[in-house]
Amino acid sequence: MEPELRQSTILGLAREKGRVDVTKLVPELGAAAETIRRDLRVLVDRGLLRRVHGGAVAVESAGFESNVRQRAASNVGEKRRIAAAAATLLRGAETVFIDEGFTPGLIARELDQQARLTVVTASLPAAQALADHSQVTVLLLGGRMRGRTLATVDHWALRMLGELVIDLAFLGANGISLQHGLTTPDPAVAAVKQEAVRRSRRRVLVGSHTKFGASSFCRFAELADFEAVVTGSELPAREAQRYAAAGPQLIRA
Repeated sequence: MEPELRQSTILGLAREKGRVDVTKLVPELGAAAETIRRDLRVLVDRGLLRRVHGGAVAVESAGFESNVRQRAASNVGEKRRIAAAAATLLRGAETVFIDEGFTPGLIARELDQQARLTVVTASLPAAQALADHSQVTVLLLGGRMRGRTLATVDHWALRMLGELVIDLAFLGANGISLQHGLTTPDPAVAAVKQEAVRRSRRRVLVGSHTKFGASSFCRFAELADFEAVVTGSELPAREAQRYAAAGPQLIRA
């Protein structure tokens, strides 16, 4: 197989599955492990993949964004720990913004069912998760629904957010980078996230360890905008210290 075709195949598998492993690619592609590692380096240098232990993960970009199904199938245990830890940071907040995305959606399920809350969200799954909570009032932002993430965007959502003052926002990001800040592939999504940052007194960022060191197309905030970043214990302690130095408390769940 020619290198270009092999690299294209690797990239396609990474985007389909979320990550690829060298040991699984060797028999699948009929290539030596060192050849696969060399292909991964090429794709990493192009900004298409990011290396992790044993393989690589797909970097989300203007041309590629994972969907709800893919997000629900990767690093689920880590994301559940992150959501549980993030929910403990409520600390008396009465109005809460919950971002689109799988991990923020898990936070919705973790919120204290006895607490009287008003939850603002663009995410249909998050709104649905809270629909049966008698103590929770849900405000679902209007606008164009993105089928890939089942969340609303555009000027209707921005107009509603612009009229609110929110105690605490739980936000996610596709990329978390010391150099580029917090990024996401779609400008319309970035606009909603940016407005949520502006309208919230407190902000907590949640994201699996695979998001760190990655960057996408549209920047919507800086790490210093957040009081805390909650990730998994899979993020190495030394790496966590580097991000904590940017300002927020860094919690490894």
